[in-house]
Amino acid sequence: MTYATDRLHEEVAYLGFHLGWGLGELLDLEHADRRRYVERTAALLNHEER
Repeated sequence: MTYATDRLHEEVAYLGFHLGWGLGELLDLEHADRRRYVERTAALLNHEER
């Protein structure tokens, strides 16, 4: 099964924006690692909003 291209673009844009990482760095991550970074970044941002 392949990962949806739109979802991949969303993850890359989200992490690139919030972490300042480049496209190559983000695409080099394994899918599971990239998802963990998305989840952790979202959790940290939600915590800051409180």
